[in-house]
Amino acid sequence: MPTNAFHIVDVFATAKYAGNQLAVFEDAHSLTDDQMAALAKEMNYSETTFVEGGNPDDGFDVRIFTPGGEIPFAGHPTLGTAAVLREHFVAGDNITLNLGVGPIPVEVRHDGAEEDSAGAENGGEEYWMTQNAPEFGPELAHERLAEVLSLDVSDLDTDWPVQVVSTGLPAVMIPLRDRDALGRCEVDPKAYRAFVDEVGVDNLFPFCPDPRDDTNDLAARMFAPGHGVPEDPATGSANGNFAGYLARHRYFGDSEIDVTVEQGYEMGRPSHLFLEASDDGDEVAIRVGGRVEFVAEGNLV
Repeated sequence: MPTNAFHIVDVFATAKYAGNQLAVFEDAHSLTDDQMAALAKEMNYSETTFVEGGNPDDGFDVRIFTPGGEIPFAGHPTLGTAAVLREHFVAGDNITLNLGVGPIPVEVRHDGAEEDSAGAENGGEEYWMTQNAPEFGPELAHERLAEVLSLDVSDLDTDWPVQVVSTGLPAVMIPLRDRDALGRCEVDPKAYRAFVDEVGVDNLFPFCPDPRDDTNDLAARMFAPGHGVPEDPATGSANGNFAGYLARHRYFGDSEIDVTVEQGYEMGRPSHLFLEASDDGDEVAIRVGGRVEFVAEGNLV
């Protein structure tokens, strides 16, 4: 095994050791596909990324693996990898990652940044990605998803559709009435397998307008056992889908949204995801942002 350098970061974190963990491996051109898959299982995070090469002008070629295999796109790996590249390889606040879904641009915003006594900027940096325009898939029966999540159908908010949405990695948007229902979600293995076999979507995204913190707008969870991820503490791709859903269905009564979603609290990994979207009636523009905390660096042996 080559002695590749790697970095561990927490993405969408409210503080260090919160948010969603990510391992980023450098010089991945020296690794085989099997080695990447093995390393993703060894790290056992929701995703692990591998930077195969690239440059600031043409973008960086990045592959994303879950413990269950390679996927074309995911949100927190995009932001976390961009943060590592900016920290070590890129001068500037704009980074492009070439992923399985195509180029994804990431920008750094400095809102609220402060300077310490030595004049160095700290805090306030947010990484924002522009996701592909969402594709809105079928609307599904509320009763079916209640069964999959071990809930009563009365726990779902039938004023809003259960719907498959994708900006590169599809997820099922599942509206719930309150946080009590959100906390009781538990994937029923048999019902889940039957659902995935029929619909072909592994990711389940229940949400409710009942956050713990009044400064947030919504609370959510994300389950993806089909990808080897029983629950995910912060999911940028699914939240990008969610941003499109909120704008398209005028969830807040407007075609534009600017909201904060809390996720991961049930796992002890509190996460805040910032969503922006606008729907012109034809296409929805989506941006997802959050903070990134640097945790550790190392090398394979």
